[in-house]
Amino acid sequence: MTTDTSSIRSENQEARAAALLAWYDAHHRELPWRTPPREIAAGRRPDPYGVWLSEVMLQQTTVEAVKSYYLRFLARWPTVADLAAAETDDVMKAWAGLGYYSRARNLKACADRVAADHGGLFPDTEDGLRALPGIGAYTAAAIAAIAFGRPAVVVDGNVERVVSRLFAIATPLPAAKEEIRRHVQAMLPADCPGDFAQAMMDLGATICSPRRPKCMLCPLNEGCAALGEGDPERYPVKLPKPERPQRRGAAFVAIRSDGAVLLRKRPGSGLLAGMAEPPTTGWTARADGETGVGAAPFAAGWRAAGSIRHVFTHFELTLDVFRAERVEHVPPSGWWWSPPQDLSGEALPTVMKKAIAAAMEGAATYREQQDKA
Repeated sequence: MTTDTSSIRSENQEARAAALLAWYDAHHRELPWRTPPREIAAGRRPDPYGVWLSEVMLQQTTVEAVKSYYLRFLARWPTVADLAAAETDDVMKAWAGLGYYSRARNLKACADRVAADHGGLFPDTEDGLRALPGIGAYTAAAIAAIAFGRPAVVVDGNVERVVSRLFAIATPLPAAKEEIRRHVQAMLPADCPGDFAQAMMDLGATICSPRRPKCMLCPLNEGCAALGEGDPERYPVKLPKPERPQRRGAAFVAIRSDGAVLLRKRPGSGLLAGMAEPPTTGWTARADGETGVGAAPFAAGWRAAGSIRHVFTHFELTLDVFRAERVEHVPPSGWWWSPPQDLSGEALPTVMKKAIAAAMEGAATYREQQDKA
């Protein structure tokens, strides 16, 4: 059933919001970037820089994955001015492994803009925030509500799930987004929109989970339409996902006699732009790259080191990995030898770390076989 939006305001939304906020006051998650509700009530406002940094990092990434990155970024660049003064390559290295690397490039561009055009202060309105690089509708609403107390409607995947179940919204996502937004708008308390937004997120993350929701512990279970139907997991309704395309390519890991690995920087636009990699063939989300040893970037004693698989958002990539040892190739401009002790600090995305690990494992196995021969 889909709720008639003309009747939204007639429901007891204030009572729902009050019950949710009372639950949040007692059960909110302790997160590095969060200002607890009691501290907000005592007059302490969240730092807009910390809210922005966390919201960008949390895009399509789990809370647990983000925590350590957030703390490292904040320790290294405590203010937006510090981040603006940083070298882009250093920011990309610090982001390596977190994925969705366009976020890191936008993070640096946004810091530059705030420092240069806004005196190091974030705009306090949704429109002002949306004018900054990398800040879309959701992120602007989240920052406006949490950092500045603006009555902004914040809807992420957790909120979509909670509201879809609360009102048994049968319209599939993404078509249901506007209806969900209207319900959230109707529930939104004007005096504490930041706590309300975070309470909805916490409810979806800890109670109203995708599988086996803990409905008996939910502060909104009374009157929940999906619970009344007996099948909360039916919601939110989603259209079937199309199969991910399968792409192939090859990676060539050259290892110098001192253990250094040959790296280069990827182009400044496109997937994994500006990140480090061992040389790979020209695979993209839309096309395969070459896969044989004949595609090697230069002549060497290349040996097969197996294959690695990596899942991106819109496609799946298999890289055939080749390694060459005791290579003394003189790298062209933009390539460099990275000593073993420096590899962990390079801006290597996870897929490239996998390729290097496969090559290193293959090299070690080969040497063991040679020693036994």
